[in-house]
Amino acid sequence: MHVKKFTFNPFQENTYVLHTAGEGIIVDPGCSDEDEQRELETWLDKNEVRPTRLLLTHAHVDHVLGCAWLKRRYDLLPEVHRKDLFILQNAQVSGAMFGVNCEPVPAPKRFIEEGEIVKLGDEHLDVLFVPGHAPGHVAFYNPKQRFMLSGDVLFHRSIGRTDLPGGDMDTLLKSIREQLFPLGDDITVYSGHGPETTIGEEKLGNPFLRG
Repeated sequence: MHVKKFTFNPFQENTYVLHTAGEGIIVDPGCSDEDEQRELETWLDKNEVRPTRLLLTHAHVDHVLGCAWLKRRYDLLPEVHRKDLFILQNAQVSGAMFGVNCEPVPAPKRFIEEGEIVKLGDEHLDVLFVPGHAPGHVAFYNPKQRFMLSGDVLFHRSIGRTDLPGGDMDTLLKSIREQLFPLGDDITVYSGHGPETTIGEEKLGNPFLRG
């Protein structure tokens, strides 16, 4: 399984394409205008990757700006945890509050469940439930290749904000310490914003996680 990262929209959000053998999963589509949509489409065409699923770690507006376009272009509908449905449904209003135009997001195809397995070719991802930044936040973990897509839970030297609706600092810290840290220090973390990191690096150097 290969990981391709794009950085889109005014929030500098990381959109990911996971792909193998010509099949791909798009995670957190932040493409917010025609140029960003074209960048993603051109890469998919050039690399002969056919997107078959659209997964959301959570539904904050910067992570869903491309959902309406992906429905038109590839007939993909988002998959999201049930507890983030109200955030998904209010993405257009949230965008307006931040001065960002967001098309109405299509209703989800299905709800992601904690503990389910996401298959891609012969590979798979485990779904981890990691609320705190958002009430229905999930992470996608590849135990074979030792990496995860953490969304906005854990960043290089930082953690997700908890001042948005449904956020809670104690819940977020518990998610990180009980769900992510036990996976191992060598796990590569692909975050929703900023550069990659590892669990070990954040245990040692993240000021929010000391003590």
